Amino acid sequence: MSVNLTERHGEWTLFGSFVINGSSLKKEGSKLCVFLTSSSSTMALPKKKLQGLVAATLTPMTETGEINFSIIDQYVDYLINEQGVKNIFVNGSTGEGLSLSVPERRQLAEEWVTKGKNKLDNVIIHVGALSLKDSQDLAQHATEIGADGIAVIAPFFFKPVNKDALIAFLKEVAAAAPGVPFYYYHIPALTGVKIRAEELLDGIQDEIPTFQGLKFSDLDLLDFGQCVDQNRLQQFDLLYGVDEQLLSALALGATGAVGSTYNYLGKKTNQMLEAFERQDLSLALNYQFQIQKFLNYVIKLGLGVAQTKAIMTFISGIQMGPPRLPLQKASKEFTLNVEAKLKSLESHCFC
Repeated sequence: MSVNLTERHGEWTLFGSFVINGSSLKKEGSKLCVFLTSSSSTMALPKKKLQGLVAATLTPMTETGEINFSIIDQYVDYLINEQGVKNIFVNGSTGEGLSLSVPERRQLAEEWVTKGKNKLDNVIIHVGALSLKDSQDLAQHATEIGADGIAVIAPFFFKPVNKDALIAFLKEVAAAAPGVPFYYYHIPALTGVKIRAEELLDGIQDEIPTFQGLKFSDLDLLDFGQCVDQNRLQQFDLLYGVDEQLLSALALGATGAVGSTYNYLGKKTNQMLEAFERQDLSLALNYQFQIQKFLNYVIKLGLGVAQTKAIMTFISGIQMGPPRLPLQKASKEFTLNVEAKLKSLESHCFC
């Protein structure tokens, strides 16, 4: 028969007849309380799937480099109403997470969760850090504020030298957030950690029961395709992170995408997703080429966090401010060129 479970202070209360292996039982009135063993205590409850577009959020800042928390509410509404994006990835590369202090990251995560409540579908908090203790602290905090998931990048100063070392690090962070879906953030171009995602995913749920999926920010579509093909039964959320190549990843089986451009190109990219879902590959390809035309232009100009903030400010009207040092503010020349390019594209129904 089906079993109803509720959690209270680390205990699981079950109603109905059942068989439990590897757990100790305690009678409490008409209830049986199950004290989960360490091997199952981090098992995640079923969560909604993370699908479609996930905006890697920017961190708004003042001209003096302080976080501008006051516009997060406006930012949430803009993503939903103007771009059709209801999932976000907070404190990642686009959000300058590694340039923020731990208290800043905690406060920013809480602001996004609070302002997104009953509006956003999923708020994923990136909790990766060079320090294991900092990652654990951020993971525990994400649990406390009700985040829908956490993600962790590989440490990249003292790097894990093989899969076992990386898994050991990730496992310790995941254990600080029991019951919260866990995502690995694979971005070898920034971390220098070249462990293939395909290799990492092999047997990962045996070590990290809360493992839910992958943010794959790399150009290696062979590696990504093998992640999809070899993990069909696990039904992982396999999210692609190179925006200008998304259609290729969809063809391989990507379940969604995380990217900075969905802050301002979410509507156009959603149109591509809808065309792909209808199996109208010709139309989907047309949308991808339109997106690539703009991104190809700005990448040639030099596209980074600062430039993404400038683009977002122009398109949304929300002041993103400068990046934090050592990143430099986008030049006026870049901004003027982007404005001219967008106006040119608008005449061809780009936006």
